[in-house]
Amino acid sequence: MVMNQELSSILNELWKADENRLVPGEDYQISVQGKAGYVPAGSNNAKDNARRPLFSYVNEERLRSIKTFAAFISLLDNYEMSTGIAEVVTPEERAENNRFLDVVLETKVMQLTHQYLASKNLTSADPQRFKQHLYDIWFQLYSRGGNRGRDSSGFEHVFVGETKRGREIMGLHNWVQFYLQEKRNHIDYKGFVARKDKNKPDEDDHVLNLQFSWKTMVKPVGSSFIGVSPEFEVAVYTICFLLSQAKVSRELVMVDEYHLQIVVYRHGKYIGSSYPVLLSNNNIPLD
Repeated sequence: MVMNQELSSILNELWKADENRLVPGEDYQISVQGKAGYVPAGSNNAKDNARRPLFSYVNEERLRSIKTFAAFISLLDNYEMSTGIAEVVTPEERAENNRFLDVVLETKVMQLTHQYLASKNLTSADPQRFKQHLYDIWFQLYSRGGNRGRDSSGFEHVFVGETKRGREIMGLHNWVQFYLQEKRNHIDYKGFVARKDKNKPDEDDHVLNLQFSWKTMVKPVGSSFIGVSPEFEVAVYTICFLLSQAKVSRELVMVDEYHLQIVVYRHGKYIGSSYPVLLSNNNIPLD
């Protein structure tokens, strides 16, 4: 695959504009510990190569004092965990979704995103229509479980996580949700995922491939940005989603010191899934 230079350029602009990104070692601390073992497909047994939690410290006071994080956290309990069970969005939840978008759209990150997408004719230049476009992409419910009703959304899958008939973890690519679930003892971090023992992540890395269990299920390989703001993730995935009409797009980018693949799955007009895959960090290849 060839590096997407234009996409790398706009994503680096967003990276530099992400004023709400937390500082590793100061606002939070992670403990990467051991390398995760192999888990066969369909298995929920994983050797635990990390005795301690991934997050050894998060300054929750700072986290909740930032408007976009606070609005984001308020959305995390609004979803039914299992697909196949129809979601019901109450007027209060719809208002919370809109409140989240309102505070996100005030940030420099999303203003740059709007300008970029409007310049490409991928969204309306009108701020209210852009907000509605974001709402549709991220919060519009759709059916992931066949004929069982509208049971999923892009936001739920990517940021909250869901399960497939209670047997398989889907999504859950957000570090704040990971931390909060870990704090409640619902998530057990099993170790970092690298290739051929070539590279152990640094404690100050902002992207991590990892293995974990959530309640009774195991995710053999997951991936997440760490410490970044919710608006940064929404911006990155929205741009990649709108730049491609493919069912699955995989874009190679360099963001700060991270060589990444940004993966986006399309579910019709909505985001099915999106996440970063760390290929190398500190310019050291992983394979």
